[in-house]
Amino acid sequence: MRVYHGSLERVPTPEIRRATRTLDYGTGFYTTTSAKQAEDWVRKRMGDSGARKGYVNEYELDLEALKQFHCAFFDSPTDELLEFVMNNRLDRNFTHNYDVVYGPVANDRVYACFTLYEGGVMSKENLLVELRTYELVDQYLFHTEQALTALTFIKAKEILP
Repeated sequence: MRVYHGSLERVPTPEIRRATRTLDYGTGFYTTTSAKQAEDWVRKRMGDSGARKGYVNEYELDLEALKQFHCAFFDSPTDELLEFVMNNRLDRNFTHNYDVVYGPVANDRVYACFTLYEGGVMSKENLLVELRTYELVDQYLFHTEQALTALTFIKAKEILP
């Protein structure tokens, strides 16, 4: 299966980098099965940073190799996914024992819903109903260096403004 990682640089050798902010799935190496999602993310980063180019890095994900790792698969918004995301958002030191986590990517509308939930304006039930109405792109997050061995670099496509 092909997965993509958007970055301001070519990433032939993926690595786990500590995030400078809290992220929905925590620290790790983020990929998606959507080349468009990866390119959109690169373009956003280019706009935010003023960079003049970025890259969509393409990898082959060995699904058989994933079977040897401890994985969490959130195919749709659930109580478990919500708890996982909120733990990552609210506790910078939150830890878990997953090597790989798969689930939906939050877009701007989803971030707004989570913010309403965090502020106590939206209930958990309403948040889950709301999330299930969106057509969300997916992501695979690799949390451990060992899990990164399931990825093989294919190429990096340069993205210009």
